[in-house]
Amino acid sequence: MSALASNCPRLVIAGTGSGVGKTSLALGLARSLARRGMRVQTFKVGPDFLDPTYLARASGRTCYNLDGWMTGREYVRHLFARATSDADIAIIEGVMGMFDGASATSLEGSTAEVALWLDAPVLLVADVYGVARSLAALVKGYAQFEPRVRVAGVLANRCGSEQHRAWLAESLRGAGLAPLAGAVPRGALPELRSRHLGLLTADDEAVPAAVLDQLADACERHLEVEAIVRAASSTSAVAADVAERPAPAQQVRIGIACDAAFHFYYADGLERMEREGAELVRFSPLADRSLPDGLGGLYIGGGYPEVHAEALSANRSMLDSVRSFAASGRPVYAECGGLMYLARQLTTSDGRSFPLVGLLPVAGRMLARLQAIGYVEVSLAEDSIWGRRGDTFRGHEFHYSELGGPVPAGSGWQPAYSLRRRSGGPAETEGLQKGHVLASYVHVHFASQPGCIAHFLARCRETA
Repeated sequence: MSALASNCPRLVIAGTGSGVGKTSLALGLARSLARRGMRVQTFKVGPDFLDPTYLARASGRTCYNLDGWMTGREYVRHLFARATSDADIAIIEGVMGMFDGASATSLEGSTAEVALWLDAPVLLVADVYGVARSLAALVKGYAQFEPRVRVAGVLANRCGSEQHRAWLAESLRGAGLAPLAGAVPRGALPELRSRHLGLLTADDEAVPAAVLDQLADACERHLEVEAIVRAASSTSAVAADVAERPAPAQQVRIGIACDAAFHFYYADGLERMEREGAELVRFSPLADRSLPDGLGGLYIGGGYPEVHAEALSANRSMLDSVRSFAASGRPVYAECGGLMYLARQLTTSDGRSFPLVGLLPVAGRMLARLQAIGYVEVSLAEDSIWGRRGDTFRGHEFHYSELGGPVPAGSGWQPAYSLRRRSGGPAETEGLQKGHVLASYVHVHFASQPGCIAHFLARCRETA
């Protein structure tokens, strides 16, 4: 067992719902504190690959996901302790509304659950446009709904005037509630670009440094930053024990697709691979002509292959390299966007079709409406590169594409998983596997199945 503890000051930026401004305020606060010379460790609650890229840019440090439903209490606490071992403060951005998660009747999978597990005070973000004393009623409901979760302050977004700010502060004081820790005027926060999958992945083009600085400037002007930092210190130590496998003496090189088309990975999952003996070798299906030499396995995560379908299809030498690698019998694992990349072709939303790897005997196509969203639990339908038949993982789905056409009889391709949705319904078959290839729409979290990484790396060593 690996025991870790952290006394790092911490805050959760939670919202009364989605769209109230918690991402912008978390980014601005993280950037503001980093500009002051503080080592700011950021986290994002829930299964999100996009917000963490923004938070990482704001803080200058890797951002990690904290997900109670997929990974459990001890893992969340252990990851927090590990990531904050050299940090001065932790900023944790919530997901949706503070109590929204995997259950309609419990804290499971919610921001509130993570705040409770980490003994983290909460700054509650509310959109106060057209609201005065009603803010006190709203905050009272959030504060008393689950009294064990500490609401330490309120951030009022889209405030109308100084008089409006004063009225909001007075309403909270009069009700004996947490104080107003900031009131941001309408229009004070720069807009963040978005697309149909939510925010764009943060890079210099999507989120210039100047935008992050504008967010920080707004927080400096309109938030009680010093009081917020003091509130972050009103916490207890976070300690956790998690089993850690010693790394084997023999490393194995794992190719990780990483560019504008493929970049959806949980940072802690990749780090866990490294601790268990993987040498991660990043490559670009867009720009590189072939796979790196000496790989024992291949991992192609999610991303935006539909945006780059023409360029991916035009890079024929890389497509050939991936096909040859799979034909060699070495493990290939693909999730969501990676699944589409391995398909025969991808038809984009404008009706154009582009040939891709052609490893899978089906084609992908983009649709206008979301095809799947939410938590899922999957069990391996047969022995595979990730474990034994029946081994269970937790993860999530989020995609606008679908695979078209039945799998040809006699092709050897079989369902990879038996899947159950957290939202309910009967079990379904999902994904495809054949030999040492497994491709699926499900973004699994490796922490949900102890031993899966060791199993995968062992298969990669055997076939390298």
